[in-house]
Amino acid sequence: MGFFNKRRTDGITYDGQGEERTGLIDVIQYNGLPEDILWKFPYDNITTGARLIVQEGQEALFLANGSVQDMLGPNPEGHVLSTNNIPFLQKLYNLPYGGRSPFKAQVVFVNLTDKRNLKFGTPEAIGIDDPTLDDMTIGVKVRGQYGIRIVNSTALLKYLAGAKKDFTTEDVKSLFGDWISGSLQETLGSYVQERQISVTKLKNNITEISQIILKKLEGEFEQYGISFKAFTLSYCEVSKEDPNFQYIQEQQRKAVGARSNALAEARLAQGHAEALRIQGTNYQQERQFDVMETAAGNEGAGQFMGAGMGLGMGFGMGNAFGTQANQMASGMTQAAPPPPPPAPAAYHILVNNVQEGPYGIDILRQKVQAGALTRDTYVWKNGMPQWDKAQNCPELQSLFAAVPPPPPVI
Repeated sequence: MGFFNKRRTDGITYDGQGEERTGLIDVIQYNGLPEDILWKFPYDNITTGARLIVQEGQEALFLANGSVQDMLGPNPEGHVLSTNNIPFLQKLYNLPYGGRSPFKAQVVFVNLTDKRNLKFGTPEAIGIDDPTLDDMTIGVKVRGQYGIRIVNSTALLKYLAGAKKDFTTEDVKSLFGDWISGSLQETLGSYVQERQISVTKLKNNITEISQIILKKLEGEFEQYGISFKAFTLSYCEVSKEDPNFQYIQEQQRKAVGARSNALAEARLAQGHAEALRIQGTNYQQERQFDVMETAAGNEGAGQFMGAGMGLGMGFGMGNAFGTQANQMASGMTQAAPPPPPPAPAAYHILVNNVQEGPYGIDILRQKVQAGALTRDTYVWKNGMPQWDKAQNCPELQSLFAAVPPPPPVI
C-alpha cells in the first residue's frame, strides 16, 4: 500500500502517488508528523461530496489560485464538501449544485495545539558589558526552552510557510534562533546596566529576565501568526573560556594570595611582638638588636657601631652593651665577656606606655617619691611570667608604705 489509501467516488481503491495519481480524492485528512505545525495535503484532484476530516486542535485552509479561499474548523466526522457549505466552489469554479464534480484546490492543515519545550541556546557566548568592571565585555552562555501556539493560520502560511509542503517546530527554531539570541543580548545588557550588577549575578535573576524576554517575543512574533506561551531561561552563566573572564579570575587569585600573605605576616608579627612583650622588651628594640648584630659583622663595623651608640640606637640598653660594642670596634681579637645579670630586685617599669629600666630598689624609691611609680604602675623583672601592677609585687610593697605627701607650694 502507498502513503495514502483513499477511496474513489466509484468505490475503487485509490493508491496513486506523485505523477502516478489518477482518479479523484474523496477523503481528505491529516497525515503529517507530530512536530509539524503546518502540513499540506499532497493531492489537489478533489471532488465535491468528499469528506474533509479535521481533528480537534486543527483547522484546514482551502487554497485556490495561490490564495486562501476558506477555512474549516474541527470536525472528526468530516465536512462534506459541496457548493452549499463551501461558497468559493460555486463562485470560483461555477460548479453545479448537487452531484459530484471534480475541482482542483489545495488543502493545508494547521496544528493549533501548544508546542512546548522547544529548546534554544547560544552556540557561542554573547558579549555583555559588565558595569562593575568598567564595562569590560564578558561572554555569557544561555540555554532555555519556550512554547508557541498558532493564532493566525493565514499569516503563518503567508509569511513563513509559503510554498513549503510542511512547516515544523525545527523551522521555527531555525528562523527565529538569531532573533532570540539578539533579544537575549539586548535584554541582558540592559538588565545589568539598569541595576548596576555584575554579569555573574545574572544567573540569580533568570526568572525575572525570562518574563522580560517573553513580553518582547509576544509582540514581535504575533505578526507571523505565532503566539509565545512560555519562555524560560534554564542556564545563564559566564563562559569559562572567555579570555576577559579568565583574566579577571587570575587577578582575583593574585589579590587573594596577596591578602593571605599579608594576613599571615601580620599574625606572625603580632605573635612575635606579644612574645617579646612577655619577655620584657618590645619588637622595635629586638629589630634594633638584629641591625646592630648584622652591622658588627660587616666591613666598617667600627664606624657604624660608634655612630650608632652616639645616636642612642641602643635605646637605653646600658653602658655594658656600649662597652662591648666599643671593644669590638677597637679590633679586639678576644670576645668581651657578657654583661653581668641584673640584680634580682632590678625591675622594668612601664611609664606612659614607655618601658624604662631596669632599676634597682633605690632608683625605684626615687621614682615613687617623684610620683613616676605608683601602686598601679606595671612592672616586670626576670622570673615574672608577665607584667603586673607594682602593688602585687611583695618586694615593692614597702616602697609605698611611707610615701611623703607632695611638697607644699610656697
